[in-house]
Amino acid sequence: MKKYQASTYYIDSDHSSIIQYAKEKISGLRDPVEQVRSLFVAVRDDFYYNPYELDLSPKGMKASTVLTKKTAYCIEKAVLLAAVLRAVNIPAKLHFGNVRNHIAVGKFVELTRSDLMVFHGCTVVWINNKWVKLTPAFNKELCLKLNVGVLDFDGENDAIFQPFSDDGSKFMEYTHEYGEFDDLPYELMLQEFRKHYGHLWNGDSFQISIN
Repeated sequence: MKKYQASTYYIDSDHSSIIQYAKEKISGLRDPVEQVRSLFVAVRDDFYYNPYELDLSPKGMKASTVLTKKTAYCIEKAVLLAAVLRAVNIPAKLHFGNVRNHIAVGKFVELTRSDLMVFHGCTVVWINNKWVKLTPAFNKELCLKLNVGVLDFDGENDAIFQPFSDDGSKFMEYTHEYGEFDDLPYELMLQEFRKHYGHLWNGDSFQISIN
């Protein structure tokens, strides 16, 4: 369990800015469940979900770097949530999978040539003696815009992508799972991005910009 509480290169939970942010968000909260819920909502809503610009450099994927941004992609938000959880000694790890988006925005489909969200990231937290999956990707404002229920954590069960939108139509579904990791599997992520989004790859700079 210690490795899921330790700081790593990407989940740099010992960075001063990460520690400060985490402590501010759980100020006055003693119950671990409430602490997890507060950190989940903070990462979910403090950073607007943006799939159109992604810095894939190693430094760009670090939690402390993500914290300096106003927008973030699902992988970045999952890494950040894991970091702030570890910063307050709550075990956390990462889970990745491919997700089919049934209400894919035209711009996203046009740019990626697919409705498949490759290497979608979520955070897995140890709470109440079990692992629970949390997806902080879609901020509240965006959910309301897309007519999708805001994803909340009830303190006990997984909070992953909603399978249906508010009108009952299918929203998201997992098509492949890569598994769970104690840090961002950087090379595997790049491999899958090149495989599925090769036309967007920007050579040796390790940066995709699709804004």
